[in-house]
Amino acid sequence: MPESNYRPENISKIFLLPNLMTAGNLIFGFLAVLKIFEGSIQREKVGRDWSHYYVISLQCILVACVFDLLDGRLARLGGKESPFGREFDSLADIVSFGVAPALLVFNIVLYDIPHRIGWLFAVFYLLCGALRLARFNVAATYNLGNGTRNFTGFPIPAAAGLISSLTLLMLSQYQHEQDLAVGYGKYGLAALMVFLSFMMFSKFEYPSFKGLNWRTQFSPPKFLGVVVLLVLNVVYVDWMPAVMFVSYLLYGFLRPFLSRAWRREIEEEEEDSGTDVPQAPLPPEEL
Repeated sequence: MPESNYRPENISKIFLLPNLMTAGNLIFGFLAVLKIFEGSIQREKVGRDWSHYYVISLQCILVACVFDLLDGRLARLGGKESPFGREFDSLADIVSFGVAPALLVFNIVLYDIPHRIGWLFAVFYLLCGALRLARFNVAATYNLGNGTRNFTGFPIPAAAGLISSLTLLMLSQYQHEQDLAVGYGKYGLAALMVFLSFMMFSKFEYPSFKGLNWRTQFSPPKFLGVVVLLVLNVVYVDWMPAVMFVSYLLYGFLRPFLSRAWRREIEEEEEDSGTDVPQAPLPPEEL
């Protein structure tokens, strides 16, 4: 059995800033679940004025994605990676990016499927997300990997972000809640959720951008592009996050056809491509 790089005395250490970000991830995931329940109750009792609860829930999931991105960056920047942080992050991820999206799609779409079998689709997504997190934790703990920084399969935070951003876009296109109730476009969310469940265990490789940190140097055009991208996400919050997550999904399909020079330029990596499990155990803050 490979020997872990973590000393026993460091196993239970709780580093403040990275774990505060993970706590923020978990809190917003829990708030998303609460808003889903509120929307469901309002929908059953009143029959109207319920969609804004789902919008708030979707926004909470997207905020949880931001916290998930920050915790890994802060941990690596300060050299504060720990087994505790890895496990805490996985527990937060299964709530924010597993339970919340599955419950959301079930309430909006799957509840209306005949014979009440819609819950099977939601459970399938949740199981695939949990299995992916468990696989990453085991691989990181026992040093299974070849030292590269890419993910094999679509990461679960990106899957939750894609589902949430597309649902937010869909809700913004309906003038009345009755239109959503009778529209058939919403069933595409169920198909998307099943597709992403398989993508989590696919062989497509996705960049983790772990080489991108606070000290990364940008050329002026690239820096300007990042600023414009951030501004667009703030100004056009209804549709721009969906563009970002869809682009990331499609990049995995296009990546094998790009040259290594192009991949290094896009991904800001110093190493060549490979699989998602690092040689040394790393916390899955970026999974």
